[in-house]
Amino acid sequence: MRLAEKLLATLTLTLSLAGPAWGGTLTGSVKGPDGAPFMGAFVVAENTQNRMTVNVLSDQQGRYRMASLPAATYTVRIRAIGYRSDPHPDLRLAADQSVSLDFALQTGAVQWSDLSTYQGKQLLPKTKNHDLSFQDRLFTSCFQSCHSFQKTMASTPWDENGWRTRVKYMRDVIMGGEGSRMSDEEVEDFVSYLTFAFGPGSPKPSSPAAMPEYKSLVRSFPAEAMKIVYVEYDFAGSKGLGPWSAVEDAAGMMWIPYYGRGNEVVRLDPKTGALTRFPLPFQKTAGIHSAIPAPDGTVWFTEAAMGKIARLNPRTKEITEYENLLSDGRRGGAHTIRVDERGYAWTSGGPVISRFDPETKKFTHFDAGGTYGNVVGKNGEQWFTVFRDDGPIVRITKSGAMSKFYPPTKGKPQRLQVDSDGIVWFSERRGGKIGRFDPKSETFQEFPLPGPLPSPYALGIDRNHMIWYASHEQDTLGRLNPKTGEVTEYPFPHSEISMREFFLDSQGRMWYGSTANGKIGYFIPPPVQ
Repeated sequence: MRLAEKLLATLTLTLSLAGPAWGGTLTGSVKGPDGAPFMGAFVVAENTQNRMTVNVLSDQQGRYRMASLPAATYTVRIRAIGYRSDPHPDLRLAADQSVSLDFALQTGAVQWSDLSTYQGKQLLPKTKNHDLSFQDRLFTSCFQSCHSFQKTMASTPWDENGWRTRVKYMRDVIMGGEGSRMSDEEVEDFVSYLTFAFGPGSPKPSSPAAMPEYKSLVRSFPAEAMKIVYVEYDFAGSKGLGPWSAVEDAAGMMWIPYYGRGNEVVRLDPKTGALTRFPLPFQKTAGIHSAIPAPDGTVWFTEAAMGKIARLNPRTKEITEYENLLSDGRRGGAHTIRVDERGYAWTSGGPVISRFDPETKKFTHFDAGGTYGNVVGKNGEQWFTVFRDDGPIVRITKSGAMSKFYPPTKGKPQRLQVDSDGIVWFSERRGGKIGRFDPKSETFQEFPLPGPLPSPYALGIDRNHMIWYASHEQDTLGRLNPKTGEVTEYPFPHSEISMREFFLDSQGRMWYGSTANGKIGYFIPPPVQ
């Protein structure tokens, strides 16, 4: 990259946090217990008025910098696993003020809730029935799906009765009948393991750092990875699970679905942090899994637990539901929803792909079951993944012709995106790869990802055509350079990353929901070197 381009990218990074260009500046240094500069500590500035946080990393010299912070009162703290430091509360920052704060780290305890899912898979105690492998339904259900262990299990040492209450609540209320039904015998089996592994008498040590295997499971990041910036908004769910994703509408507002029994779609003003809630008028679990704004100003969303899609008019607050039934009376799927240029609403999930015509109020079904990712392509095409180990990439043309294309690796494709050149990119959750499909030549190319369990889930393409993914089991972000095949990994400021989708906004910021952490946020893609 030429010098002028680098300077422009750096300026953009500085000015794009969340506030105006004339905002305050926060700088300083971080030193380790030995007094040496410490690289890789998250410095977190939380606006105490609107709970917006800015997260940056200390560089090789231990330095950090936040610019364009809105005038407010902040609490500034450090997050570095295995270390602690006193926070700086009640920092009053004016719009044109520059403040320097230094941090001296002390050795602290590593908590089980600090681990990634992969680390927990290796270190948590096993039993005869539960080895935490991919063949273990407890692992694939409770560690890989809606959540993992860090926030729901490691945080509280429930006894047997406590775990039974929580597992039944998950089955009967949160899931609301969605997916395969958990039997009473399965409930008791899960309760037995959770009590053993996370109850008051657990055989695991108080800190995973006490285990000899721990050090070999700690992964490092390059100096380049310290350039990423995260801006987040507190967004804990009022009921059940937290926010699932965040996507921008034409007015710059963000739309967020609440899965489980949250039963609402929420609009966020990213400039002020103000929330406007649009709840469903009933208590039964709807399972709002996906929401997308349409060009006409309405917002479409799915009710996965009920096999319905719904349309919200934000101006009138009216919600209209449409039940997706097959000819034999079975429910069609309602997983991920997208709206194409003709105004059709497409949904993945269930036994078929579904297309809804708002004019005729009728569904059209296409014979492809088990679909997950769903994205509008070029020339009126719609693209899907089939979330099975041997699942294909599915294309439906504008005329309604369906084709299936099978990747070389049986990698369980999950999310996908279509770049401006028509190339289809997809994540291989089980295969640990990013796939590339050229519709013109009908050829695949696959890019292996770093780490012991890359597990790419959320997928996005930035303005520079870099491919971004979230590693669900390693709690990292990754950036793939399609021209070189080089992958750069970036740390994330929380354990249990739980990112489902990425959406690029009009300013080039990549938005996400981190369900387990109750956060909506965006990261600013660093310039390509």
